[in-house]
Amino acid sequence: MAWRGQLSRNLKELRILFSPTSPSSAPTRSFIENNYKELKTKNPKLPILIREATGIEPQLWARFDLGIERGIQLEGLNEEQISSALQDLNKTAGALKD
Repeated sequence: MAWRGQLSRNLKELRILFSPTSPSSAPTRSFIENNYKELKTKNPKLPILIREATGIEPQLWARFDLGIERGIQLEGLNEEQISSALQDLNKTAGALKD
């Protein structure tokens, strides 16, 4: 998963929104618990914002150069699919730079 170390080159900010109690946010909470440390270790200067709000649907937002933002709804996705969604956002950022 070498792409994880490239996040800080392509993204300006990563936001993960989820509900602390909702069953639909359980895979997102699990993703954070299992991956945050590695993501932050490989990208120490990348702001990774974790936002909890009761009743919110799980979402992943990335901010790129020039203030461009892209978001992905995470409801119904498992941990592996969330990782794939993050990888897709990273690829999107690379395409925006070209």
